[in-house]
Amino acid sequence: MDLLEGNLELKEIQKLEGHTDRVWSVAWNPATGAAGIPAMFASCSGDKTVRIWQQTPSARCSASFECKAVLEETHNRTVRSCAWSPSGKLLATASFDATTAIWEHIGDDFECVSTLEGHENEVKSVSWNASGSLLATCSRDKSVWIWEVQPGNEFECVAVLQGHTQDVKMVKWHPFMDVLFSCSYDNTVKVWAEDGDTDDWHCVQTLGEPNNGHTSTVWALSFNSTGDKMVTCSDDLTLKIWETDSRIPQETDGYMPWRHLSTLTGYHDRTIFSVHWSSEGVIASGAADDAIRLFIENKDGLVDGPSYKMLLKKEKAHDMDVNSVQWSPKEQRLLASASDDGTIKIWEMVPSS
Repeated sequence: MDLLEGNLELKEIQKLEGHTDRVWSVAWNPATGAAGIPAMFASCSGDKTVRIWQQTPSARCSASFECKAVLEETHNRTVRSCAWSPSGKLLATASFDATTAIWEHIGDDFECVSTLEGHENEVKSVSWNASGSLLATCSRDKSVWIWEVQPGNEFECVAVLQGHTQDVKMVKWHPFMDVLFSCSYDNTVKVWAEDGDTDDWHCVQTLGEPNNGHTSTVWALSFNSTGDKMVTCSDDLTLKIWETDSRIPQETDGYMPWRHLSTLTGYHDRTIFSVHWSSEGVIASGAADDAIRLFIENKDGLVDGPSYKMLLKKEKAHDMDVNSVQWSPKEQRLLASASDDGTIKIWEMVPSS
């Protein structure tokens, strides 16, 4: 199936119900879905719970998922974000109750082994670095915190990063380097790196206006498989592609600056809440127009440099806002989406009939 030829559709293969409020986010467990280990993902909701979904072992890639666990009675407000450690053994959940919970997957059970406190109010996002040694959180309190994983499931805060002037919506580590990205209600994406001499974390770059940045809230970001391109999405109804050049001499602390490459506009007509770049090079976006869009790089006529085109659109993917879209890390054509309508849907990208 050649992506560039088009003629594809996003086929709904399952709708998962169980949450009693909007579903904010989904996260695939990176250690599952291959070598005979059934695929697993987590979903988190305004109903204060996290649900763990697992593929039935006898199923094909497109077959059914079942709810295997409900993590509850730890958070007392909305659970906004969830993220698995690289090993797949720990799950971090961020909540509007100002805490981040760490759950350990032991056998078929999940146990809350640590609760991280310190943010003044709602924690909006959580992210693990590539080695699983660092965890980042961000909050409505405008700060970004970096936690170092200690023995015995202990977590020590090693940095509180101040720089955003508004609510921080998302944090995301670079897929290979210990460089942290945060996006905010202040319309910017900030890039944070550690000073090799002082071990202090500081902002090394701000992506925003007037340098082709977003003109309204930046909701989310995602990296391509090689880590040299990034896509951001915004309340300004655009997706922006950014790139970094690993061939140029390394600048301060080994950090290479990012530059704007392309803007995708005119595709969604309401806020774009989520974006995710698959390992196969397909960008999925989910928005308040209830739709999902897929984009790929346009290989035709690179006169003015790389550009991107829409591969397909799925109108009315959900009955309400699409809050999260996430490609499976193992099954490249499998996509999970979460919505204000309280459901999660599993989609498969297939040739159109």
